[in-house]
Amino acid sequence: MVLNVEVCKGLGVPTQKLDMEMVERKGKGHPDVICDRAAEELSVALSRYYLEKTGRILHHNVDKCVLVGGQSNAMFGGGEVIEPIYLLLVGRAVLNLPNGERVPIGKLVVKTTRDWLSDNFRFLDPTTDIIIDYRIKPGSVDLVETFELGVDVPRANDTSFGVAFAPLTETEKLVYMAEKTLNSPEVKKAHPEIGEDIKVMGVRRKDRIDVTVACAIISRVTPDPDHYMNVKETIKDIVYKLASDITEKDVEVHVNTADDPSHKVYYLTVTGTSAEHGDDGQVGRGNRANGLITPYRPMTLEATAGKNPVSHVGKTYNIAARKIVEKLVREEESVEQASCYIVSRIGKPINEPQAINIEVYTDAPLNVIKTTAENIASEVMDEMPHIWKGFIEKQYELF
Repeated sequence: MVLNVEVCKGLGVPTQKLDMEMVERKGKGHPDVICDRAAEELSVALSRYYLEKTGRILHHNVDKCVLVGGQSNAMFGGGEVIEPIYLLLVGRAVLNLPNGERVPIGKLVVKTTRDWLSDNFRFLDPTTDIIIDYRIKPGSVDLVETFELGVDVPRANDTSFGVAFAPLTETEKLVYMAEKTLNSPEVKKAHPEIGEDIKVMGVRRKDRIDVTVACAIISRVTPDPDHYMNVKETIKDIVYKLASDITEKDVEVHVNTADDPSHKVYYLTVTGTSAEHGDDGQVGRGNRANGLITPYRPMTLEATAGKNPVSHVGKTYNIAARKIVEKLVREEESVEQASCYIVSRIGKPINEPQAINIEVYTDAPLNVIKTTAENIASEVMDEMPHIWKGFIEKQYELF
């Protein structure tokens, strides 16, 4: 297959050599990430249902979701949810199977959402602390027919971009791993006071990294302000230890900087998420497809969560681009940094993108890198008709 691949050298210096860098990650309990997770879990559930009933995934895009924060009364040693969180999933899907059977979409939405909430939130009751609602309607005729035409090789559901870069800088690794570590089962078991709603911001100025952590603290297992302050110190220690394994740069860690003990202001929550008390959320407002928000890197505004895993290039091309750059920097040691941009054209086979641009930072002659990059791109595009399997098996980072 002949692909429209353009390989070029990057302008300026690699991100890790810039004087400044900013990186953010929203954790699994952040309202925006809750929306992303709800949309993606529903897409996976629908895909598996379709496969079981018909032998293949049918058209759907359930990539719209909004969360309206509730009301709570959190206090040291206790608290309660006064008004539940409201979660609304919106999208399009095939609701009548070819054999005439009706998809039980309501039961599917509620059960799927309650199941993953139960698995991920220790102090949130999915039967009382959150209202789960949905508005899922049939898709437009043209998009459904475009989907149905791509039986052997799916046809692009949209004209859209996929973007990725590699490798991560030390700042990016630290921010990513800080949230992952604080939300790990091991940390939660040792320190149950640490809630799931964790946001990490990293700011690097030359050789100094400032890390700011906003972490919801569970009120019912935090008896008093002194205990709360000890938990904050524990969070700092965890991040400092992690930083020592990732970077030799000077690191300063700050936790819950809006706290004001003189006015009895603390980041206390009953459920572990700020969604319980007025913080709202929406699909696509959080992490990009690699789990980070990186304004010093190329990004796309596409929200990957909830899009169908077969033909929606706003989802699949982000993963394809990531595969290309990660393999390129592994195979070509001279490539210090690489970015990949892929754009589709609606209705065309997903393995025949309109264009692929691979940008490399290297001291090696471009023609040396060009052949490798083109071969890798070709290999990844050959895999595209089957990429959906990785989404169904939850192999890919999406938010």
